[in-house]
Amino acid sequence: MKTPLIDNLQYANFSPEIFAQMRAGGVDAVHVTIAYHESFREMVLNLEQWNRWFEAHPDLIFKGTCAADVRRAQETNRTAIFFGFQNPSPIEDDIGLVEICHQLGIRFMQLTYNNQSLLATGCYEDDDTGLTRMGKQVVREMNRVGMVVDMSHSADRSTLEAIEHSTRPIAITHANPHWWQAALRNKKDEVLQALTRAGGMLGFSVYPHHLKGGSACTLDGFCAMVEEAARRYGASHLGIGTDLCQDQPDSVVEWMRVGRWSKVMDYGEGSASNAGFPPMPTWFHDNRDFANIRAGLLQTSLSEADVDGIMGGNWLRFYEESFEPL
Repeated sequence: MKTPLIDNLQYANFSPEIFAQMRAGGVDAVHVTIAYHESFREMVLNLEQWNRWFEAHPDLIFKGTCAADVRRAQETNRTAIFFGFQNPSPIEDDIGLVEICHQLGIRFMQLTYNNQSLLATGCYEDDDTGLTRMGKQVVREMNRVGMVVDMSHSADRSTLEAIEHSTRPIAITHANPHWWQAALRNKKDEVLQALTRAGGMLGFSVYPHHLKGGSACTLDGFCAMVEEAARRYGASHLGIGTDLCQDQPDSVVEWMRVGRWSKVMDYGEGSASNAGFPPMPTWFHDNRDFANIRAGLLQTSLSEADVDGIMGGNWLRFYEESFEPL
């Protein structure tokens, strides 16, 4: 069977139109964010919405929970949807909810979203104190049940400690190298070296604030970055995690960045003048445009096998290693 196409992070304003675009683009699996700042009960409401979509559009999408579901998606010409949290807020202060969430189908959880959490430090804090006592226990519990530790929005020390403390490879599902674009959310070389040496995965983001040149980033420039990352870290540890926020209103940016913790807008990687969603680069607007990335990567020194891995084969291997309980 051919190598799958996997996007390991989207937070689009999902709709039947977007599901149809996934199929038109041949996307076999997507990891979708179902929680930013939600409590456990609020997260369950989001699961209910997804259940309605699965029921209404069984010809387009279905719930994915294991690596074999990627192959099932290919065989049935559908897209497997995998769930993840961008914040640990749904587990509240209860470590027992880690296993409950895994039983509900959650396969990824970030330990932080920009801020300090009960588990670790986010990338916008002034002081990074690393994993907390609860954080270390939650990482062990995530390892046990088969939930991936995601450090996409975490600070450097916390990320390095998560890599060291985890008994299973972790992921940075949606970020780019800091040496290419010096955004706070992009990851330092030291972090990416440690991540990949431990068997972890980096998913490249096309969110404009993470791109060199922002919305004006060229496909050639993006692909040259991937090529250099493959040289530094090994192509087998790289994938795509677009951070696609298609069709979301600007009000969602406020929820993402502010949640309930602040009374004022946290502009994060943007500014007061560009607090909303920035325009996407011309070569990637939606799920139908993955072929542009593949074509661009094939113009670099990367082999076809390397490109196949980056476009989804590496994530499939990671799913096979990560989603089952120990």
